[in-house]
Amino acid sequence: MTDKRVLITGAAGYVGRLLGESLNKQMSVMGIDIVQRDAGFPILAMDICDAALAELLRAERITHVVHLASVVSPGRDRAREYKIDVEGTRNVLEACVKAGVSHLTLTSSGAAYGYHADNPAWLQESDPLRGNREFAYSDHKRLVEEMLAEYRQRHPQLKQLIFRPCSIVGATTNSKISALFSGRGILDPGGHNSPFVFVWDQDVIGAIEYGVTHTACGIFNLAGDDALTPAEIARLLKKPLRRPPVWLLKCILSLSFSLRLGNVQPAQVMFLQYRPVLLNHRLKTELGYQPQKTSAEAFAYFANNALGISVSAEDARVTRFEGTPAEAVKTQERQGEAA
Repeated sequence: MTDKRVLITGAAGYVGRLLGESLNKQMSVMGIDIVQRDAGFPILAMDICDAALAELLRAERITHVVHLASVVSPGRDRAREYKIDVEGTRNVLEACVKAGVSHLTLTSSGAAYGYHADNPAWLQESDPLRGNREFAYSDHKRLVEEMLAEYRQRHPQLKQLIFRPCSIVGATTNSKISALFSGRGILDPGGHNSPFVFVWDQDVIGAIEYGVTHTACGIFNLAGDDALTPAEIARLLKKPLRRPPVWLLKCILSLSFSLRLGNVQPAQVMFLQYRPVLLNHRLKTELGYQPQKTSAEAFAYFANNALGISVSAEDARVTRFEGTPAEAVKTQERQGEAA
């Protein structure tokens, strides 16, 4: 056992629970969540917006905080989502500073880069964060990262480790991402064929655990190697690729939203049109964490276990699209030399 004492927010969630149980083998771990569930470590019922959080951190002599709590599937209450995502994170940061916590790990998202037609073929950590205001999840992740940058300037004693995961998949994935691939066809609005990058959920847990154990600092894209386009995914799943006009899909979503049949707004079609494709070079070379599965292998594992569709890792070949990871790595290295 080390002298690290860890508190995890959102500890009752899938990642939080498994992370806590793994870390608890090496160090003292506790969690907070608005929902209490049985776990291999204590989880207290507490809202991340609670002003008493600082006192809890101080009383438990917490040295490391892992902030996982956020609204993963936004609905219609933007004010509530903002309070949890942005104001809740501010309360966590303030509590860490007041209690003298030395290290904060936070899961942001590749969505912080935003869904834009002019995104680079491969996004690197040095690229600007342009989270879309029309998409609460993307917008809030951008705002949180701007806040984190302010705290790095004002409170350098609180070391930060920030992960930007891509689409997380695993054996029991049940999310907006899994819903995209569980239907009768694969949707590609407007025929953009924008690639998906996937990361195995166990790699998410593994990378966070590695970062906490080593008290690592920095900002890292969290993704498997390479990417898969919707056309490739449709082939792997043996499903038709459907490419409706963007205007038609927006009309359908507008009607569905107005009738309260769904929570997806028309502007969020950009989620499929312009996927942020994350380069993981810095994760491997600077942090020192090597994902156990590539994007293709993670997707194949997800398809086999969560969707019940037989896909071999060998069949999950990467579709070529403009801009290769190797080219992006060379660009990143040149930028580092110039700096």
